[in-house]
Amino acid sequence: MKAYMFPGQGSQFIGMGKNLYKNSHVARKLFQLANDVLEFSITSIMFEGTMDTLKKTKYTQLAIYIYSVIKAKISHDFEPDMVAGHSLGEFSALSAIDVFPFEKGLMLVNKRASIMQEICESIKGNMAVVLGLEDKIIEEICKNDGGIIVPSNYNAPEQLVISGEHNALKRVCYSLKKIGAKKILILPVHGAFHSPIMEPAKKKFQEFIDKISFKDSKCPIYQNVTAQSVIKSEDIKKNLIEQLTSPVKWKQSIENMISNGAISFTDIGPGNILQSLVKKISRNFTRKI
Repeated sequence: MKAYMFPGQGSQFIGMGKNLYKNSHVARKLFQLANDVLEFSITSIMFEGTMDTLKKTKYTQLAIYIYSVIKAKISHDFEPDMVAGHSLGEFSALSAIDVFPFEKGLMLVNKRASIMQEICESIKGNMAVVLGLEDKIIEEICKNDGGIIVPSNYNAPEQLVISGEHNALKRVCYSLKKIGAKKILILPVHGAFHSPIMEPAKKKFQEFIDKISFKDSKCPIYQNVTAQSVIKSEDIKKNLIEQLTSPVKWKQSIENMISNGAISFTDIGPGNILQSLVKKISRNFTRKI
Protein backbone atom coordinates (compact mmCIF):
# COMPACT_ATOMS: atom_id res chain seq x y z
CA MET A 1 0.00 0.00 0.00
CA LYS A 2 1.17 3.52 -0.84
CA ALA A 3 1.41 6.19 1.85
CA TYR A 4 1.93 9.90 1.19
CA MET A 5 3.26 12.37 3.75
CA PHE A 6 2.92 16.16 3.97
CA PRO A 7 5.43 18.27 5.96
CA GLY A 8 4.87 21.10 8.43
CA GLN A 9 6.77 24.22 9.41
CA GLY A 10 10.52 24.14 9.12
CA SER A 11 10.65 22.83 5.54
CA GLN A 12 10.27 26.26 3.89
CA PHE A 13 12.89 27.84 1.63
CA ILE A 14 13.14 30.94 -0.55
CA GLY A 15 12.18 30.13 -4.13
CA MET A 16 9.82 27.33 -3.11
CA GLY A 17 7.28 26.71 -5.84
CA LYS A 18 9.00 28.78 -8.51
CA ASN A 19 9.81 25.76 -10.69
CA LEU A 20 6.27 24.43 -10.30
CA TYR A 21 4.93 27.81 -11.42
CA LYS A 22 7.21 27.90 -14.48
CA ASN A 23 6.58 24.35 -15.62
CA SER A 24 2.88 23.70 -15.02
CA HIS A 25 -0.22 25.50 -16.28
CA VAL A 26 -2.28 23.93 -13.46
CA ALA A 27 0.25 25.12 -10.88
CA ARG A 28 0.15 28.69 -12.25
CA LYS A 29 -3.65 28.77 -11.97
CA LEU A 30 -3.55 27.55 -8.37
CA PHE A 31 -0.79 29.98 -7.36
CA GLN A 32 -2.83 32.83 -8.84
CA LEU A 33 -5.96 31.57 -7.07
CA ALA A 34 -4.00 31.65 -3.80
CA ASN A 35 -3.03 35.30 -4.40
CA ASP A 36 -6.65 36.17 -5.23
CA VAL A 37 -8.15 34.42 -2.19
CA LEU A 38 -5.58 35.87 0.21
CA GLU A 39 -5.71 39.33 -1.41
CA PHE A 40 -1.93 39.70 -1.30
CA SER A 41 0.93 38.16 -3.25
CA ILE A 42 2.01 35.10 -1.29
CA THR A 43 3.91 34.03 -4.43
CA SER A 44 6.19 37.08 -4.13
CA ILE A 45 7.07 36.06 -0.58
CA MET A 46 7.62 32.44 -1.62
CA PHE A 47 9.58 33.09 -4.81
CA GLU A 48 11.59 36.24 -4.03
CA GLY A 49 11.07 37.25 -0.39
CA THR A 50 13.50 37.10 2.50
CA MET A 51 13.83 34.20 4.92
CA ASP A 52 13.00 36.55 7.80
CA THR A 53 9.62 37.23 6.20
CA LEU A 54 8.98 33.67 5.06
CA LYS A 55 9.63 32.14 8.49
CA LYS A 56 6.88 34.24 10.10
CA THR A 57 4.11 31.84 11.04
CA LYS A 58 1.44 33.71 9.10
CA TYR A 59 3.41 33.25 5.86
CA THR A 60 5.22 29.96 6.48
CA GLN A 61 2.07 27.92 6.98
CA LEU A 62 0.43 29.31 3.84
CA ALA A 63 3.55 28.78 1.73
CA ILE A 64 4.00 25.15 2.74
CA TYR A 65 0.29 24.39 2.33
CA ILE A 66 0.19 25.95 -1.15
CA TYR A 67 3.37 24.25 -2.33
CA SER A 68 2.37 20.83 -1.00
CA VAL A 69 -1.18 20.79 -2.36
CA ILE A 70 -0.10 22.03 -5.78
CA LYS A 71 2.62 19.38 -5.93
CA ALA A 72 0.01 16.70 -5.19
CA LYS A 73 -2.47 18.12 -7.71
CA ILE A 74 0.02 18.11 -10.59
CA SER A 75 1.48 14.70 -9.74
CA HIS A 76 0.26 12.08 -12.23
CA ASP A 77 0.79 9.16 -9.84
CA PHE A 78 -0.75 10.61 -6.68
CA GLU A 79 -3.05 7.74 -5.74
CA PRO A 80 -2.71 7.26 -1.99
CA ASP A 81 -3.95 4.31 0.01
CA MET A 82 -3.33 6.35 3.14
CA VAL A 83 -1.96 9.79 4.05
CA ALA A 84 -0.52 11.65 7.02
CA GLY A 85 0.52 15.25 7.58
CA HIS A 86 2.98 16.58 10.13
CA SER A 87 1.18 19.34 12.06
CA LEU A 88 0.27 21.94 9.40
CA GLY A 89 0.77 19.14 6.86
CA GLU A 90 -2.58 17.65 7.87
CA PHE A 91 -4.31 20.52 6.08
CA SER A 92 -2.26 19.89 2.93
CA ALA A 93 -3.06 16.18 3.07
CA LEU A 94 -6.79 16.82 3.54
CA SER A 95 -6.98 19.21 0.60
CA ALA A 96 -4.96 16.84 -1.59
CA ILE A 97 -7.50 14.05 -0.98
CA ASP A 98 -10.45 16.43 -1.51
CA VAL A 99 -11.83 16.61 2.04
CA PHE A 100 -12.10 20.35 1.29
CA PRO A 101 -11.18 22.41 -1.81
CA PHE A 102 -7.83 24.17 -2.20
CA GLU A 103 -9.28 27.63 -1.57
CA LYS A 104 -11.17 26.52 1.57
CA GLY A 105 -7.93 25.07 2.89
CA LEU A 106 -6.25 28.41 2.24
CA MET A 107 -8.85 30.12 4.39
CA LEU A 108 -8.40 27.56 7.18
CA VAL A 109 -4.61 27.75 7.13
CA ASN A 110 -4.67 31.55 6.94
CA LYS A 111 -6.97 31.76 9.97
CA ARG A 112 -4.95 29.17 11.91
CA ALA A 113 -1.67 30.94 11.13
CA SER A 114 -3.07 34.38 12.05
CA ILE A 115 -4.38 33.15 15.39
CA MET A 116 -1.12 31.39 16.19
CA GLN A 117 0.91 34.46 15.16
CA GLU A 118 -1.11 36.62 17.58
CA ILE A 119 -0.30 34.26 20.44
CA CYS A 120 3.36 34.07 19.43
CA GLU A 121 3.60 37.86 19.65
CA SER A 122 1.93 38.06 23.07
CA ILE A 123 3.59 35.05 24.75
CA LYS A 124 7.24 34.38 23.99
CA GLY A 125 7.85 30.70 23.43
CA ASN A 126 9.94 28.40 21.32
CA MET A 127 10.63 24.81 20.36
CA ALA A 128 13.73 22.62 20.42
CA VAL A 129 14.49 19.17 19.03
CA VAL A 130 16.25 16.82 21.45
CA LEU A 131 18.37 13.99 20.05
CA GLY A 132 19.74 10.92 21.81
CA LEU A 133 17.40 10.44 24.78
CA GLU A 134 14.40 8.19 25.33
CA ASP A 135 10.97 9.82 25.28
CA LYS A 136 10.14 8.92 28.88
CA ILE A 137 13.27 10.68 30.18
CA ILE A 138 12.40 13.91 28.35
CA GLU A 139 8.76 13.65 29.45
CA GLU A 140 9.85 13.38 33.09
CA ILE A 141 12.24 16.36 32.92
CA CYS A 142 9.49 18.53 31.35
CA LYS A 143 6.96 17.41 33.95
CA ASN A 144 9.29 18.19 36.86
CA ASP A 145 10.29 21.66 35.61
CA GLY A 146 7.10 23.31 36.83
CA GLY A 147 6.93 25.75 33.92
CA ILE A 148 4.98 25.62 30.69
CA ILE A 149 7.06 23.07 28.78
CA VAL A 150 5.86 19.83 27.15
CA PRO A 151 6.84 17.19 24.59
CA SER A 152 5.27 18.43 21.34
CA ASN A 153 6.51 16.29 18.42
CA TYR A 154 7.30 12.58 18.69
CA ASN A 155 9.27 12.59 15.45
CA ALA A 156 11.37 9.41 15.57
CA PRO A 157 13.19 7.15 18.03
CA GLU A 158 15.35 9.36 20.28
CA GLN A 159 14.17 12.48 18.43
CA LEU A 160 11.57 14.44 20.34
CA VAL A 161 10.66 18.12 20.10
CA ILE A 162 9.80 20.09 23.22
CA SER A 163 7.72 23.25 23.23
CA GLY A 164 6.97 25.93 25.76
CA GLU A 165 7.65 29.25 27.41
CA HIS A 166 11.11 30.63 26.67
CA ASN A 167 12.65 30.43 30.14
CA ALA A 168 11.24 26.95 30.81
CA LEU A 169 12.67 25.77 27.51
CA LYS A 170 16.12 27.09 28.46
CA ARG A 171 15.99 25.32 31.83
CA VAL A 172 14.89 22.00 30.38
CA CYS A 173 17.45 22.14 27.57
CA TYR A 174 20.18 22.73 30.16
CA SER A 175 18.98 19.74 32.22
CA LEU A 176 18.78 17.48 29.16
CA LYS A 177 22.33 18.36 28.12
CA LYS A 178 23.56 17.50 31.62
CA ILE A 179 22.05 14.01 31.49
CA GLY A 180 23.43 13.15 28.06
CA ALA A 181 21.38 14.51 25.17
CA LYS A 182 23.51 14.11 22.03
CA LYS A 183 22.30 17.35 20.50
CA ILE A 184 19.66 20.02 21.13
CA LEU A 185 18.65 22.37 18.33
CA ILE A 186 16.37 25.41 18.65
CA LEU A 187 13.88 25.25 15.78
CA PRO A 188 13.39 28.11 13.28
CA VAL A 189 9.81 28.85 14.38
CA HIS A 190 8.36 31.81 16.24
CA GLY A 191 6.23 30.12 18.87
CA ALA A 192 5.52 27.26 21.24
CA PHE A 193 3.26 25.18 19.03
CA HIS A 194 1.45 22.06 20.27
CA SER A 195 1.67 23.27 23.86
CA PRO A 196 -0.75 24.75 26.44
CA ILE A 197 0.38 28.20 25.28
CA MET A 198 -1.82 27.67 22.21
CA GLU A 199 -4.97 27.07 24.30
CA PRO A 200 -6.49 30.51 23.47
CA ALA A 201 -6.34 29.59 19.77
CA LYS A 202 -8.68 26.61 20.07
CA LYS A 203 -11.97 28.44 20.63
CA LYS A 204 -11.27 30.98 17.89
CA PHE A 205 -10.27 28.28 15.43
CA GLN A 206 -13.26 26.09 16.25
CA GLU A 207 -15.64 28.96 15.56
CA PHE A 208 -14.05 29.37 12.13
CA ILE A 209 -13.64 25.71 11.18
CA ASP A 210 -17.30 25.01 11.99
CA LYS A 211 -18.24 27.30 9.08
CA ILE A 212 -16.28 25.20 6.56
CA SER A 213 -17.90 22.07 5.15
CA PHE A 214 -15.76 18.92 5.07
CA LYS A 215 -16.29 15.69 3.18
CA ASP A 216 -15.44 12.28 4.55
CA SER A 217 -11.95 11.24 3.51
CA LYS A 218 -11.65 8.92 0.49
CA CYS A 219 -8.69 7.17 2.12
CA PRO A 220 -7.54 6.88 5.74
CA ILE A 221 -5.68 9.86 7.18
CA TYR A 222 -3.56 9.18 10.25
CA GLN A 223 -3.99 12.29 12.35
CA ASN A 224 -1.43 13.70 14.77
CA VAL A 225 -3.61 13.76 17.88
CA THR A 226 -4.46 10.04 17.98
CA ALA A 227 -2.01 8.48 15.46
CA GLN A 228 -5.02 6.45 14.31
CA SER A 229 -6.68 6.32 10.89
CA VAL A 230 -9.69 8.61 10.45
CA ILE A 231 -12.31 8.83 7.70
CA LYS A 232 -15.33 10.72 9.09
CA SER A 233 -15.41 14.50 8.58
CA GLU A 234 -16.58 15.28 12.12
CA ASP A 235 -13.65 13.33 13.60
CA ILE A 236 -11.21 15.06 11.26
CA LYS A 237 -12.45 18.51 12.37
CA LYS A 238 -12.24 17.63 16.06
CA ASN A 239 -8.67 16.39 15.68
CA LEU A 240 -7.58 19.53 13.79
CA ILE A 241 -8.80 21.67 16.70
CA GLU A 242 -7.20 19.47 19.37
CA GLN A 243 -3.94 19.43 17.40
CA LEU A 244 -3.25 23.04 18.41
CA THR A 245 -2.39 22.04 21.98
CA SER A 246 -1.70 18.30 21.60
CA PRO A 247 1.60 16.63 20.65
CA VAL A 248 2.24 15.46 17.10
CA LYS A 249 2.38 11.66 17.36
CA TRP A 250 4.34 11.22 14.15
CA LYS A 251 6.39 8.20 15.19
CA GLN A 252 3.25 6.42 16.38
CA SER A 253 1.37 7.32 13.17
CA ILE A 254 4.07 5.85 10.94
CA GLU A 255 4.23 2.68 13.06
CA ASN A 256 0.46 2.27 12.70
CA MET A 257 0.63 2.87 8.94
CA ILE A 258 3.32 0.18 8.61
CA SER A 259 1.21 -2.20 10.73
CA ASN A 260 -1.76 -1.54 8.42
CA GLY A 261 0.13 -2.38 5.23
CA ALA A 262 2.10 0.67 4.07
CA ILE A 263 5.18 -0.44 2.16
CA SER A 264 6.12 2.83 0.42
CA PHE A 265 6.21 6.36 1.81
CA THR A 266 6.44 9.45 -0.42
CA ASP A 267 7.05 13.06 0.66
CA ILE A 268 4.73 15.61 -0.93
CA GLY A 269 6.05 19.06 -0.13
CA PRO A 270 9.27 21.03 0.18
CA GLY A 271 12.24 18.90 1.20
CA ASN A 272 12.34 15.25 2.23
CA ILE A 273 12.74 15.44 5.99
CA LEU A 274 9.77 13.13 6.59
CA GLN A 275 11.41 10.45 4.45
CA SER A 276 14.43 10.43 6.74
CA LEU A 277 12.19 10.16 9.80
CA VAL A 278 10.35 7.19 8.29
CA LYS A 279 13.63 5.34 7.76
CA LYS A 280 14.54 5.75 11.43
CA ILE A 281 11.06 4.80 12.62
CA SER A 282 10.86 1.80 10.30
CA ARG A 283 14.24 0.39 11.35
CA ASN A 284 13.39 0.68 15.03
CA PHE A 285 9.83 -0.64 14.60
CA THR A 286 11.00 -3.65 12.60
CA ARG A 287 13.44 -4.53 15.37
CA LYS A 288 10.67 -4.29 17.99
CA ILE A 289 8.38 -6.69 16.11
